[in-house]
Order: sequence, then C-alpha cells, then structure tokens
Amino acid sequence: MAFLGVKSSLTGRRWTGPSVEMDRAAEAMAQATGLPRPLCQVLARRGVPVQEAEPFLAPQLRDLLPDPRALRDMEAAAARLVDAVKRGQRIAVFADYDVDGGSSAALLLSWLRAMGHDATLYIPDRIDEGYGPNEPAMRDLAARHDLIVCVDCGTLSHGPIAAAKGADVIVLDHHLGGETLPECVAVVNPNRQDESGDLGYLCAAGVVFLMLVEARRQLREGGAATGPDLMAMLDLVALATVADVAPLIGANRALVRQGLRVMAQRQRPGLVALADVARMDSAPNSYHLGFLLGPRVNAGGRIGKADLGARLLATQDPAEARSLAERLDQLNTERREIEEAVRAAAMEQAEERGFDAPLVWAAGEGWHPGVVGIVASRLKEAANRPAVVIGLDGGEGKGSGRSVSGIDLGAAIQRLAGEGLLLKGGGHKMAAGLTVARDRLEEAMERLSELLARQGAGQAGPADLKLDGTLMPGAATVELIERIEQAGPFGAGAPAPRFALPDLQIRFAKRVGAAHLKLSLSDGMQGKLEAIAFGAFDSDLGPRLEGHGGARFHLAGRLEINSWGGRQSVQLRLDDAAEA
Repeated sequence: MAFLGVKSSLTGRRWTGPSVEMDRAAEAMAQATGLPRPLCQVLARRGVPVQEAEPFLAPQLRDLLPDPRALRDMEAAAARLVDAVKRGQRIAVFADYDVDGGSSAALLLSWLRAMGHDATLYIPDRIDEGYGPNEPAMRDLAARHDLIVCVDCGTLSHGPIAAAKGADVIVLDHHLGGETLPECVAVVNPNRQDESGDLGYLCAAGVVFLMLVEARRQLREGGAATGPDLMAMLDLVALATVADVAPLIGANRALVRQGLRVMAQRQRPGLVALADVARMDSAPNSYHLGFLLGPRVNAGGRIGKADLGARLLATQDPAEARSLAERLDQLNTERREIEEAVRAAAMEQAEERGFDAPLVWAAGEGWHPGVVGIVASRLKEAANRPAVVIGLDGGEGKGSGRSVSGIDLGAAIQRLAGEGLLLKGGGHKMAAGLTVARDRLEEAMERLSELLARQGAGQAGPADLKLDGTLMPGAATVELIERIEQAGPFGAGAPAPRFALPDLQIRFAKRVGAAHLKLSLSDGMQGKLEAIAFGAFDSDLGPRLEGHGGARFHLAGRLEINSWGGRQSVQLRLDDAAEA
C-alpha cells in the first residue's frame, strides 16, 4: 500500500512506509528503552532486536572485528610479510588505481615505514595497462624485489603472477574468485570460492587491515616490537569502505565509525589537505567520504597519473600533501566535465534502447575509460536496473558496470568471460569491469542481459521511495537528529533514514544555481523547517514546488544538521514531494 496515499510522486515514485509489524516493533522498542520513536523506527527497519538496541548504537570494534585467521591463507600472508621486514627484503606493493586500492596501498606503505622499511609503490595506468597485474610489470618488479603484495587485485591474475619469477607474491583482495587461484604464497580474499562468504562484505582495505592485525599478533608472539597503532590507521579503512560502496554492516560499520573519529583528529596530512581543498567545514561523515574525498582520490586513476591518490594518502609531508591534493582537485573538475559529455550521450543511447530490459547499456567511440563506471551508476539510478557503459577504441571496448540490490553483476560478467564472449571480466556483486571485442559487443550484451534476467533483473519498476515514518517540523530537533545519527554511519547496505513530513505549506521558495531549490516550510502552526532540494530542476520537482501557488505538499527526505556561524539548525535534504 502506498504510504500517505502517494502512488506517483513529483519524481514518479511510489512511497512505501514501515509495515504494521515494523511499526509494532518500533513502538515496543520505544516503550522498553525510552529511545525516541523515530530512532526506534530506524532500528526496527534495520532488524535490531529490542535487547540489542543500546549496543547497536555504540558499536565496539573489539566486539565486531573478526579473527583474521578466519580467512584462508591469512597466517601465511602475514608470516611472509613479517619475515620480509625482519630480513630487510625488498618489497613492492602493486595496487588498483581506485580509492580502495590507493587506501590499501597507503595502509601497507605506512605500516612498513613505521617498521623502518620503505617499499616500492606500483599502480598500473588505467588506459595503457588496464586493471590488475600485467605480465611486463610483474616481471620487472620481480627482477628488483623479493616480495610483491597485490592489493585490491590479483585473484584472477594467473599469468601475471606466474611471470613474477624470483619473487614471492601475496594477494590481498575482495573481488570474486575463480575456480582456481594463482600459484603464490597466499591469496587472502573473503570472496574466494572456498570461503564461507561471511566476510564477503569487506573491501580490500578491510582485508589489508585484518592482515596487519594478524602480523601484529605474530610479532607479539615472537617477542618483537608490534609496530604502529593500527587504530590510528582506520581513517584509510573508512575512506575505502565507503568509497568502494561496501555495505555498512557487521565489522564494516564499526570500522567506518571508528575511522571517522580518527579522521576528525586531522593527523594524516593527505586527508587534511584533501578535506581543505574540498572545503569540508564540519566533522567528517560517510557523505563526505563518498562524495567529496573519494571522487578526488579517484580522479588520478581516472584521468590523471594513477598513483597520485595512493601517494597523497601515504605521504607524511604536509607540503607534498597540499600539492597532490590541489592537483587531484583540479583533475576532479576535469573529470566532471568529461563525465557530463559521456553521460549525456550514454543516456540518449540507452533511452533509445529502452529502460525496461534486464540490462541498460551504452557504448561509444572514444568514451574515456576513467568515467564509464560513474556514467554506469547514473544509468543504473535512472533505470533501476544493472547498467554497463563501454568506451570503444580500435577493435576493443573497455567498460564498467554497476548493479542494483539482489543482482550479482560480477558473477554474470565472470561467467560471460568464461564463455569466451569477453576478452576479460570480473568484479563483485555491485560493480564489475570488462573488455570486449568490438565485433562481439552486441552478442555479449545480449547474453549478459539474459544472464541477469535469470536473476530477476528487469522485473522492478521505477524505484520506490522507502520511508521510515512521518515526522512533524516541530519534532525535528538537533537533539533528535544527533540520536538518529548514532544508528549510522549510513551508506550502502544501510540507507540513510528518510521521513515524510505530511501536509506542509511552502512559505518561501528560491532557486539556487541552475538546478537546486531552497525552501521554507511550515505546518501552519508553530512548526517551521528549512529545506534544500539538490538537482530539483532535473525533474518536475523543482518547477512544481517553485510555482506552488499555495498548495500543500507531503515532503520526504533526510533530516540533517546545518552548521553556520557557530549555530546549528535542522535542515531537510529534500528527495521527493507529492501534493497533499
């Protein structure tokens, strides 16, 4: 049943609210704990039992961090790294070019530096070398190093790892594994086929962190110095977890929460410089990691020099950090311009094919490989279906895909590669990459659509807007929002709470920039609330609310604290509206 009777909002969505059972659970929790009812609605939606409500609001890493040895090959990986440090061997870190890869590399480089050991950083060029280890690079690194640690890549790299003759190789990854693993010292990956999958939600930086925990244990058991404070390195794990869209469940939730506290202390020069160029003026939260810091770290790997992000995160020099952050900020601006051109072309092409198929896809000549993943995300959001965007160059196309909840895109693309329809392909449930021969593009996309349809892709209509309940403006206080934030951090797998504010008047509406709308709302009594609708004029939402003509509306969105001039107030980040 549509919540508040909204079957088609101003953005074309049906609103859904909590079930009767969820409402009862929230009411029982409020009575038993004394917690605010809106907070209990959020907890009930997350499936938190009454007796676990208080611990859930204050997660402790020591209670949630898994035993590193629960992962296969973990002891061997840590032992080989510790041995290399003790013997003063030459170590190289081969990392992916995204935030997770850069953060994972920075974790290792920082730990090794604290142990008195410098290591070589190698990140492949996205265009010239592509994703993951390649034979020339691994052969060259092996000639000059005793140990190569591959982070956020390597699980499917049988040939390149075999080419690293004379050096030992460790893989610390989270991408979906194949039926066989490359021959090396260790492949630590919660998504190996012989793993239980219980820790499959970890990103690569989470796997690296667990390996450092195991290394610390082995050092302690051997009577050696245990190395740096690992808790102080959780800012990097938090950044990678959120930017890689890993679900904020289990240990991830505690890792990100503690990592945000570490980041707020502004001790890492690279993140301080990055926060400053991004003009962050408040304590970091998951939004900042995903939308301000992450895209800037990624910009080097997308359209600039691949190692800029990892170097920024690992540096101890504030001057170098400022220089790198400014360069990444500039590259991020350039990336946005390139992305917009590709997005417009891809959207037009995908709309011509239709948004009702199991797979939405587009391919274009010369589309920059560094932005196809972001554009795939835009198509996915527009169609509520898995999406793939491919840039064609010569006889090949390199593409990236993004999926929706419940559809395993990585497994489908890996199967497609196994069937020979792709030159290369892999990833995880929500994101994947591929390389396809130009003359097999249509055939490959048709087959991928068929595989995704078997999983249920294409059966959903426009995405419903899921709401946690109703709230009146007078109840939306700073104190309530602070309590609700305790149920976070929010992000993938833990959507931010959204409430409906029913039957409100628009007292003031002003367009901000080209696409945004600022509003003042009232319930006609004492309750008032300020709101901001970003991108409102990209749909009917902006024009209808701006020209409201005195009509009353149900409004829906996320409540947040707005800090300005030393004062705090509540603001509604408006997602949707419907006439009351």
